[in-house]
Amino acid sequence: MNEPERPREACGIFGIHDHEEAARLTYFGLYALQHRGQESGGIAVARDTRIVCHKDMGLVHEVFTPRHMARLSGTSAVGHVRYSTTGDSVLVNAQPFVVTHKKKTYALAHNGNLVNAYELKRDLEEEGSILQTTMDSELVVHLFIKNLAHGFEKALEETVLRLKGAYSFVMLTGLGELVGIKDPNGFRPLCLGKLNGSYVLASESCALDLVQATFVRELDPGEIVIIDDNGIRSFNPHKKSPRAFCIFEFIYFARPDSTFFGKNVYTVRKAHGRQLAREAPVKADLVMPFPDSGNYAALGYAEESGIPLEMAMIRNHYVGRTFIQPTQSMRDFGVRVKLNPIREVLAGKDIIIIEDSIIRGTTIKTRVKTLRALGVKKIHMRVSGPAHRFPCHYGIDFSTRGELIAARMELAELTRYLDLDSLHYLSVPGLLEATCVDRPEEHFCKACFDGCYPVAFDDTAAKDCLA
Repeated sequence: MNEPERPREACGIFGIHDHEEAARLTYFGLYALQHRGQESGGIAVARDTRIVCHKDMGLVHEVFTPRHMARLSGTSAVGHVRYSTTGDSVLVNAQPFVVTHKKKTYALAHNGNLVNAYELKRDLEEEGSILQTTMDSELVVHLFIKNLAHGFEKALEETVLRLKGAYSFVMLTGLGELVGIKDPNGFRPLCLGKLNGSYVLASESCALDLVQATFVRELDPGEIVIIDDNGIRSFNPHKKSPRAFCIFEFIYFARPDSTFFGKNVYTVRKAHGRQLAREAPVKADLVMPFPDSGNYAALGYAEESGIPLEMAMIRNHYVGRTFIQPTQSMRDFGVRVKLNPIREVLAGKDIIIIEDSIIRGTTIKTRVKTLRALGVKKIHMRVSGPAHRFPCHYGIDFSTRGELIAARMELAELTRYLDLDSLHYLSVPGLLEATCVDRPEEHFCKACFDGCYPVAFDDTAAKDCLA
């Protein structure tokens, strides 16, 4: 099976406290976060001091039928959609992860990747823990249970102080308490909202919008919030760490209707495109994106350059995760079934294609070949982010440098390999300037571009790690 060209993020998480339709709102919250994970989905609800959970492989609408939803009655819930950057893509690794200890039940949903999972796994197994999954999330639950002797809040504190890497968690107790946790560097997003008298936690603000919750704020790096019948309380057990929010959320991962740092993702992506037009102008007849990833940067590039924007590739929105596999004689069908170019718009033209990233290069090469066959004269590509030259260890699915084509090829060689007339990436300074966040150099993780990792990791151990 071929590796997907698009980068994929670990997960989307959602939680709600004290609402009579908690499971249904969690369902819709996960729908809004489906772009963050398409392999499995799960919802856990607190009912009568215990937790009822349903999870399965597939998209949200495939996992939850009316029969399943009828079982998920309760007033507090957490939910999860998953793409496996760590652990196998099997049902046992689907989340929320639910455990019972001394007649008390807990459910945990995780977005991110622990870089010290190997060390934690080794220590836990030496202490007698029996692990049931290949998820780093399970390690967190084991640590939490071991620390419960110190009390609930102290257990949370002692647990997170053992963790290294990128994580946002939502946790639910059988009593209906809802917990939100963010790592001290703030790699992964997690925000707080309010729906009448109920509190909501979600990976992105677009999920709050869908359930008609009001955005309150983003959780601070290292913050733990506990929501129960007495309201909400917050504490931060960590020493201050450098902020390292994943800047790829702005470039690609997040939905364009979400907001981080008070900045709407749609407008930031347009700003990336405008900056790209300033850095890499070129004469052409039209600007076009490969939908949907390059759409908003393409708008910005077209506006800044004055070159008309054309949606000259039509996306088939009815292609699911799986379909009948093509034969070898139709080996590029998997690419063509998703996007189809409009010959009448493209033939004989000089074009500028806007993309947000080039990871492995295989899909782009096939699409450029298709455009050449249509009679496109010149093909220039502009990428609205810097070149990915370093692997991510914090929850994105390019974990080895060999997967990254820009790490193997210089720009001129890559341009020839993709059969482009020119290729240009947005510079790191240009990206930071266009993202329009105060002191952006102090806010973002850019390790996949510059190799500067905010949190150290053991690469040797990581290769053998369960997660």
